[in-house]
Amino acid sequence: MFASGLSRRAVLAGTAAAAAITTLPPLQERAEAAATPTYRWRNAVIGGTGFITGVLFHPSVRGLAYARTDIGGAYRWDDREARWTPLIDHIGWDDWNLLGVEAIAVDPVHPERLYLALGTYAQSWAGNGAVLRSDDRGATWTRTDLAVKLGANEDGRGAGERLLVDPRDSDTLWLGTRHDGLLKSTDRGATWAAVSGFPGSPSAGGQGVVFLVTVGRAVYAGWGDGGGTGANLFRTVDGSTWEAVPGQPAGASAEVPIRAAYDCLTRELYVTYADAPGPNGQSTGSVHKLAVGKGKWTEVTPVKPGATTGEGSADNFGYGGVAVDARRPGTVVVSTNNRWADVDTLYRTTDGGRTWTSLKNAAVFDVSETPYLKWGADKPKFGWWIQAVAVDPFDSKHVVYGTGATLYGTRDLTHWAPQIRGLEETSVVQLVSPPVGEAHLLSGSRDIGTMYHERLSASPAGGMATNPVFGSATGLAQAAGRPAYVVRTGWGDNGNGAYSNDGGRTWAPFEAQPSIAHDAPGPIATNADGSVLLWSFVHWDGTKYPAHRSDDNGTTWTQISSFPKGATPVADPADPTLFYAYDTDMGKVLASTDSGLTFTERASGLPSGDSQFKLVAAPGRSGDLWLSAKWNGLYRSTDGGASFAKVDSCWASYTLGFGKAAEGADCPAIYQVGSTEAITAVYRSDDGAKSWVRINDDRHQWGYIGEVIVGDPRIYGRVYLATNGRGVQYGEPV
Repeated sequence: MFASGLSRRAVLAGTAAAAAITTLPPLQERAEAAATPTYRWRNAVIGGTGFITGVLFHPSVRGLAYARTDIGGAYRWDDREARWTPLIDHIGWDDWNLLGVEAIAVDPVHPERLYLALGTYAQSWAGNGAVLRSDDRGATWTRTDLAVKLGANEDGRGAGERLLVDPRDSDTLWLGTRHDGLLKSTDRGATWAAVSGFPGSPSAGGQGVVFLVTVGRAVYAGWGDGGGTGANLFRTVDGSTWEAVPGQPAGASAEVPIRAAYDCLTRELYVTYADAPGPNGQSTGSVHKLAVGKGKWTEVTPVKPGATTGEGSADNFGYGGVAVDARRPGTVVVSTNNRWADVDTLYRTTDGGRTWTSLKNAAVFDVSETPYLKWGADKPKFGWWIQAVAVDPFDSKHVVYGTGATLYGTRDLTHWAPQIRGLEETSVVQLVSPPVGEAHLLSGSRDIGTMYHERLSASPAGGMATNPVFGSATGLAQAAGRPAYVVRTGWGDNGNGAYSNDGGRTWAPFEAQPSIAHDAPGPIATNADGSVLLWSFVHWDGTKYPAHRSDDNGTTWTQISSFPKGATPVADPADPTLFYAYDTDMGKVLASTDSGLTFTERASGLPSGDSQFKLVAAPGRSGDLWLSAKWNGLYRSTDGGASFAKVDSCWASYTLGFGKAAEGADCPAIYQVGSTEAITAVYRSDDGAKSWVRINDDRHQWGYIGEVIVGDPRIYGRVYLATNGRGVQYGEPV
C-alpha cells in the first residue's frame, strides 16, 4: 500500500541468494534496545478484518495449523489456547515489504520445520522477497534474501501454495514466483537457483507459478500465464525434468488454475480454475480431477457459473479453494469466489465429485465474538474472497475457510464461528483516545470503517459504526472541549460523513454533504467546542479539491477557497476560533482566527513535497504545534505556527501524538514513530522532546507504523499505535 523500497535489502546476483542472514539486529541496534524500558504490547481486539489468503493444517501433528495474510504476516494455531500466535512481528520499518506472506510450507516428516516466502509487492518500487526458515515452528527464524520479487498483496494472492518441501528430500524446497519462473533450494532454503528447463515462460504482468503440490513422490505446478494458448499444469517425477501433464481439460486451458489438492486415498488430484487469478474479476470457472494412475481427467464442477438468479442478475463466479479429507476417500471441499449475485459458498462431496452439497444452505453463524461481521445488517453473510479452504486431517468435520475479513470454522459442518482469536490484520488510519467516557479508544481503518472500543480485550460490541456504514475511514475527530461530540468521514454508499453526541457510540449522518464528498471523502476536523466542522477532500488517486466548512452540524456547507486543497485540517484544542493547516506542496503553515472562514499564511520555508507530513496540536494549550516531516526531522511552534524550531533530539519523525503526563512533569507525554539513532522505532518523551526512550523492542516492530500514534490522556505510559496490517497495537509499561 505504500510506495517505498527496502533500504536494507541485500543486493544479490542472478536468482540465488548469496548467503543466509539471521534476524538478529546489528550490534548498535541491540545496544539501543537494551536501554528500552519494559513495555507489554498487545492488540486492541477486533478480530481478523483482512484477507486470509492461506490456511494449512500440518498433516502429521494434531491441532497444528498455520495461516497467512496478504499484508499482516503469518500465524500459528495453538489448539490448546484456541488462538493464533503472530510469527513475524519482528519485521521492522525498513523491511515493511516483507510483512505480506506469499506462501507457507511445512515439512510432513519434520513437524518443527516451517518456511515462509515473504514479499508484499512485486512492483519496481518494492524491495525483493525473502524466505524465512524455522526449526521451532516459527519461534525463531533464519532469513535468506532473494533476488526476485514476490506479491502477497497482488492479484492471485489467494492462489497457492507457491512454496513446497520436496516429497523425496526434506532438504529440497521449491518456490514458484510470479515473474521469475521456478526456484529450487537444496539446502533447506539457505540458497536458491532458477530451475532450468521448467516449461513455463514468465510474463511481466502474469502470475507465473500459482501453486506447487505433492502428488505421491511427484511435484505438480500450476501455471498462471497460459492465457488459453497451452498447458497450465506441469509435473516432475524425478525432481530434475519437467513436462506438461498430459490430457489437460480443453476448457480449463482458457482459465487460470487457482489451487490443487491430492487425495492420496483415491490417487486423484483436484484442481480449481477461474478466468482470472482473483480475488476480484472472476466470472467463470470449473473444477476438474485427475486420476493420476490412469491419466484420466474428469470435470466435477459443482455448479456452472453464469445462470440467472431469481432477481434476474447473472450468477457469475470462479472457483477458488480446494481441500481433501485425509480420512475419507473421495471427500472434498471447494469454494466459489467473487460470487456477488448469489453469494459465495463451499461445496462438499463425499463421492469424488459426482454429487455436491452447498454448505451455505444449512449454515448457522455465531459472530458474537466479532460483531462487526454483520456489516451493519441483521446477520452475517457466508463470506467473499474465499480462496483459502482446509479440512483438519484429524477431524473430518473441522473445516475452515478464509474470507476477505475473517477465518470461519466448523466442527459439525453446520454451525460456524470465526476461528480468528489472536489474528489481527486491520490496516488502521485513524485513532482517538477520549479524555473521558467509557471507551479509551476510537479507531478508523481501511475496509471496516470506525469502531468504538469499550474494551481493549474484546471486539467492539457495536461492531463497525453504522448510520452510515463506511468501507474505509478517512477522518475521525473529537471536540477537545466537548468530548461527547465526535465526527467521522469515509467511503460509503449512503453518505460519507456522520456525527455522534455520545462519544462515538452511536451516529447520525450529516443532513447534507458537499457534492464532491462521495468521490473524495477526506479528513475532517471539529473545533474545540464542536460548533464548526472543516472537511477536506482528496480522491484515492491523489486529486485534491477545495475544503468545505459547516457551522450547523453538517446541515449546510460552504467552500473555503483560502484553505490549501487536500490538506488535513487541525483544530486548536483550547481556542474554538483557531484552525491550522499544513500545505505540504508549498511547505508552509496557514492559520484561521475566525473559526475557519479564512486562512492566512504564517510560517513558510518548511519541508515540502510529501503528503504524509503531519501537523498535530498539543492538548490543553493554544498554539503548540508539532510537525513530523519524516527524514526532514521534527519541528515545533509555540506561537500558533508563526515560527518553527527544529527539534534536535531526533533526526526523523513520521507520526507523533500525546498522552497523560508523567508524575511531576509540566508537559504531556509525547509519543512518536521516528529515529533518534540507527533505527526507526516507537519512542516516548516525558520532557518536551528533549530526550527520548525507545518503548518497543526488536520482537515488536510490525513493518510500516508511520500512520498515527496517540497516547492515552487518562493513563500515563499507555500508547496506541496504528499498523498497516497488524491492527491497533497498544503498549503499557510493565
